[in-house]
Amino acid sequence: MKILLVIHGYPMRYNAGSEVYTQALAQALAARHEVEVFTREEDPFAQDFALRSDVDPDDERVRLHLVNTPRVRDGYRHAGVDARFAEVLERFHPDVVHAGHLNHLSTSLVQEAAVREIPVVFTLHDYWLMCPRGQFMQMHPEDPGDLWAACDGQEDRKCAERCYTRYFSGAAHERDEDVAYWSGWVARRMVHVREIAELVDAFIAPSRYLLKRYRDELPLTEGKLVYLDYGFDLERLRGRARRADEPFTFGYIGTHIPAKGIHHLLDAFGRVRGGPRLRIWGRARGQETDALRAIAERLPGDAARRVEWLPEYRNRDIVTEVFDRVDGIVVPSVWVENSPLVIHEALQARVPVITARAGGMAEYVAHQVNGLLFEHRSPADLALQMQRFVDDPELARTLGGRGYLQSASGDVPDIETHLVEIEKIYAAVLRRRDSARVELRPGPWRRLGRDCAEPPPAPSWSGISSAPSPGTGSSSRRRPRC
Repeated sequence: MKILLVIHGYPMRYNAGSEVYTQALAQALAARHEVEVFTREEDPFAQDFALRSDVDPDDERVRLHLVNTPRVRDGYRHAGVDARFAEVLERFHPDVVHAGHLNHLSTSLVQEAAVREIPVVFTLHDYWLMCPRGQFMQMHPEDPGDLWAACDGQEDRKCAERCYTRYFSGAAHERDEDVAYWSGWVARRMVHVREIAELVDAFIAPSRYLLKRYRDELPLTEGKLVYLDYGFDLERLRGRARRADEPFTFGYIGTHIPAKGIHHLLDAFGRVRGGPRLRIWGRARGQETDALRAIAERLPGDAARRVEWLPEYRNRDIVTEVFDRVDGIVVPSVWVENSPLVIHEALQARVPVITARAGGMAEYVAHQVNGLLFEHRSPADLALQMQRFVDDPELARTLGGRGYLQSASGDVPDIETHLVEIEKIYAAVLRRRDSARVELRPGPWRRLGRDCAEPPPAPSWSGISSAPSPGTGSSSRRRPRC
């Protein structure tokens, strides 16, 4: 089978969760399929929408197509990206397009696949289809002191006033006009996104929490949604050997952006007694990292000296570079994450996790079972949970030993089992496409309403072990024309 993966970044240029998962999936698929990836780079000295080819630096079987998009931030559809994607489709002729994220690319890529009758599968990693900013956090909250306030749902005017104010002129007498324009912009985007969603054959949600939100809020028909957690290379996560001569050490893995809550982690760490250590891994991000370091320097006592800033690591080295050097992982995100890779990786390595009692974070960590939970966005409660591990390291070891709650063994889903489930989804959408095709024979014939045939049934997920029962909804895409 020929499979074209679509993702808004690819390691090591971009190394967040959706990108890391897509690389792992591409490499696993390449063992028995032909796999190519359509992704982006941002070269400000090259022409917009220029396309070049490369290969995965860790697996030459995976060919990359990189479209240059250094100046498209906040836009959601770009004819130049669509044109380059069409060129890849015409050359590669994939059987399936599997998208992971379209931000920094173009939502109308889906239309390019649909008009060629190529089924589209879409793995949901965040809220970007429902929230133009992707994380349901407000850039300009009503209370200026409530930085990165949580948003309770998408509304056109609220999006304009709380996230797109940065594009307002600033003139008070023009505010109503600016609000009206950006409310309309958001409304048009949401109409377009829902039209695009109709063209997608199957959506994969890696947490039941995320599945429910998309089902209820976009909304997506349940017949298009399937729950399937991520899969992992378990060999890469074996062999942890923690040193015994260090103080209790907390670890953070991820980007240095406000949504990840490092500022709350530092606040909490400064309150913990007993001299623990905090190691923070991630690629530096200029002033954002500088600001976080400044927060650390202001911590009381000698806490600043016990914070270590470490560079990002190659994903295959996570055990030796990270898990061998920590006693617990903290996931302090202030946005409601849905299925963080780091939680799964830590649980597989039998490292306990402290994370927020919210969203998919609490779906995979149960309080006092395989980790500890704190009140979301509360540095004080986070500090209390961290203190428990410092006071009782045996508790941390015991909770870490449980691993992944959704399996009796404590192991997270392995990539091979995950791949089988993905292939079942591909097979289901291909069967549905083929059932939608009508062979036209010499007339006379009678039209059935506006179409030559009834729409095909929704795909069946009955062969997928982790799928919900199909709903009654079905897509109306690709009805054959007379």
